[in-house]
Amino acid sequence: MAARAACLALAIGVLPVHSFYLPGSAPAQYKDGDRIPVLVNALTPQIAPHAQLKSVISYNYYEPAFGFCQPPDGPKQQSEALGSILFGDRIYSAPFEIDMMRNTSCRVLCAANISSTNAQFVNQRIREDYTLNVLIDGLPAAEMKKDDRTNEIFYSSGFELGDDSSLVTGSTSGTDDHSTPTLHTHYNFYLEYHDRSDGTRRVVGAVVWPRSIDSGRPSSSNGEADCYAERSYRLSETADNEFFWTYSVYWTPSATPWATRWDHYLHIFDPRIHWFSLINSIVIAVFLCIMVGTILARAVQKDLSRYNAIDLEEDVTDDMGWKLLHADVFRPPQKASALSVTIGSGSQLAAMTGVTLIFALLGFLSPSNRGLLPTVMIVCWTFFGSISGYVSARLYATFNGQNWKTNLGATALTFPTILFGALNLLNFFLLTSGSSGAVPFGTMVAIVLLWFCISIPLVIVGGVFGVRQGPISMPVRTNAIPRQIPPTIWYLRAWPSAILAGVLPFSAVFIELFFVMSSLFGNKVYYAFGFMTLCMSVVVLTTATVTVLMTYFALCAEDYRWQWRAFLCGGGSAFWVFIYGLSYWASRLSLNGLSLKVLYLGYLSLVTLVTFLIGGSIGFIASFVFMRKIYSHLRVD
Repeated sequence: MAARAACLALAIGVLPVHSFYLPGSAPAQYKDGDRIPVLVNALTPQIAPHAQLKSVISYNYYEPAFGFCQPPDGPKQQSEALGSILFGDRIYSAPFEIDMMRNTSCRVLCAANISSTNAQFVNQRIREDYTLNVLIDGLPAAEMKKDDRTNEIFYSSGFELGDDSSLVTGSTSGTDDHSTPTLHTHYNFYLEYHDRSDGTRRVVGAVVWPRSIDSGRPSSSNGEADCYAERSYRLSETADNEFFWTYSVYWTPSATPWATRWDHYLHIFDPRIHWFSLINSIVIAVFLCIMVGTILARAVQKDLSRYNAIDLEEDVTDDMGWKLLHADVFRPPQKASALSVTIGSGSQLAAMTGVTLIFALLGFLSPSNRGLLPTVMIVCWTFFGSISGYVSARLYATFNGQNWKTNLGATALTFPTILFGALNLLNFFLLTSGSSGAVPFGTMVAIVLLWFCISIPLVIVGGVFGVRQGPISMPVRTNAIPRQIPPTIWYLRAWPSAILAGVLPFSAVFIELFFVMSSLFGNKVYYAFGFMTLCMSVVVLTTATVTVLMTYFALCAEDYRWQWRAFLCGGGSAFWVFIYGLSYWASRLSLNGLSLKVLYLGYLSLVTLVTFLIGGSIGFIASFVFMRKIYSHLRVD
């Protein structure tokens, strides 16, 4: 369904029409008194500008311990995209009743009774800065905040469950211990509407000001709540707690049209940093490409002139440098099947990333289409299995591999098995933590069906096509007996050169990584896809250039084992991504408990693995093209 929606969006996008709306994001018009759809999502931890993130798991809104009110007919789960489920969205119907243009003051949702044990759970979630996520006409109810650097007002999705600030004062429920956090028991919804010429209205903004109010005890107030009390409310951890959940609704006009209603949410923190990151990346790429291009062009041209002049003089005793390796440079590497499988998987992931970025850059992956971004990634990865099979089979044939069926099986199963096994392990820790982000069994079955019914057959189809095309032709012949390799200087060995080569690609994107990490783990909305696309283009160019340079240095040192070295050098930036993830943990996270630590390290390891495979495949392909190019211009008897 999600794949069909994405394809439909692309098809509509190329048709000659004046305007269109993406599926699932068409505007809704309301008349006065019409009921506005309100949904609730999972509670998530949010990273504050000057605080550390204290958790990485989410909780179901209707977790009994929270004591939230339910709709009269019970909560109903909403259908969601596959990617939305995998990323932890759990959307249900809400008990809030909001009607267009009808202001409501101090409306009681329900009376709550939270036990002392559950109070400890809720207070801990408040200390961990958890936020409620409510969707009003598809817009996330947000808190209005101010950017300290630019002084711009923006909407921060979600609103706080409570306040753990020591500055909060007021009476408590049965205790004077002000070290206990306050619970937000009242929500003021300020909804913005935009008038249309036909007399209808559209919702263009949803701001919430939560308050902690001790509005009275249900057992002694005849169901009446005092929403204007100045006393804050704290949950007692030694006795049961009685209180009211209340809310108010206020409608305000807005000049913001429906088409730009998300602009308040898609705030880019300090765009100067993004521009600095982009300029930094471009400068690095241009400088590196000019430097490497100049060095290689002069060096290779000089080498070719000298080598070809020696051949014309029929004096082969003066051969030196990389010409000596012409009979060994295309010798099949050790563990050729493993190399072809990893490059095939990396090519599949690279194609998935590129297409997803194009969709995002064109605006098809709007945040109003919840879960569409991860859904497109999953669908692209599934259907690009043919790329993986083709690249792996073609390279394996080039490496003189004979067991192509075994190679295809390894291509179809190796990386997905690692990924699926790791996700199941992390899912186990989510289940034991009581997180709503745990993937349901039915979703796991759907992923397995996508893997076995679509991805694997496409890998086989692409592999068979690659086998039929046969090996890639080489410009020089390979001797039967390999030449001896002289001792290699330490920084030209495989792993040291990979770590050194990864510095420049990583430096081109490390500033943008902060915003990506905050989006992945801190529940921030990331929408700077223009910056990301340009940065990734620079990373690809830098990775290819650095890998070619390291390959050339190794050839000049008379080491013909370039295949694995090129792959490792291309993926070397993954090492620095992992180090950055650890430093991000040290500076921005405060995780207590084994489950939280395992979850963060597990997801970070998966990101590192994907980065390694994508970069490695780019580095190998660039080096392979370079090798064929220079040796095709070499005159060899």
